[in-house]
Amino acid sequence: MQSARPVSLHEVITTWDTERQHQLFRILLPIDRLVQYDIDPITLTDAQERPITRVLIDATQAGIRLELYHSADAVDAMMEFELRDTLFNQVEVVWLAIQDPLAPRFNIDVMPSGQVTLRGSTQRNLEAEADALAHGLAPGQIRAGLHEFASEVERMETFMLCLGQRDYVAQPLYYHTAVLFERAGFSYLQGQSRMERIHAGFSANGEIRHRLGGSSPFRQPSLADSVRGRAWAIHDGILDEHWDRVRMVKRLGVNAEIDTCPGVPW
Repeated sequence: MQSARPVSLHEVITTWDTERQHQLFRILLPIDRLVQYDIDPITLTDAQERPITRVLIDATQAGIRLELYHSADAVDAMMEFELRDTLFNQVEVVWLAIQDPLAPRFNIDVMPSGQVTLRGSTQRNLEAEADALAHGLAPGQIRAGLHEFASEVERMETFMLCLGQRDYVAQPLYYHTAVLFERAGFSYLQGQSRMERIHAGFSANGEIRHRLGGSSPFRQPSLADSVRGRAWAIHDGILDEHWDRVRMVKRLGVNAEIDTCPGVPW
């Protein structure tokens, strides 16, 4: 039997009709969460029969953004997916956020003046970030998560299978995101040795641990002992270089079983 030809997002965007596109996107949605928040999983409407999904398509960049809200009048999406084609005919996960829509909100994405921060990547609302840290959130989170990451990776595999893609790639925006990806079975295309050096640096007598002198909420010594705490310290610039140059890949049906921070709790 001839192997299936991989389908790009560009092909989905330019040649598939809207109904077929939306049928594909439904694979990414968690049915149990839809029911939990009184969302009709067939019509994708809330209890008042109002649409709760938004699909944004960028044909130029071959990108798709899917937003799922628990209610039509909600300010923040419960789930956000952003995918795009790569130059090598793979699909890349650009952004994935899954958050509890009823949890307290921390305005790390906006300055007191109203300027957006792109989740703290362009500028930082330090007061909001300190509150988020104190309440157990990780960098980039505006609300607590729904603990759906591993399940979403499984749905993503089904999505890629329908496109004939044997794997897909991701570029983690934060340290803790890379750990989440590796614990969900991803391997590294680039950056594994760097992740291992970071772990060594935060370990007992490590160079990075010694920099946690308590000068700010993001540089407390205790942060070295958790993935989330390390992520905040890295977000605060504790490393000698910017956080980047980490790329990962998930091969369908394969758990790479990589652990760059063994024994470190979330």
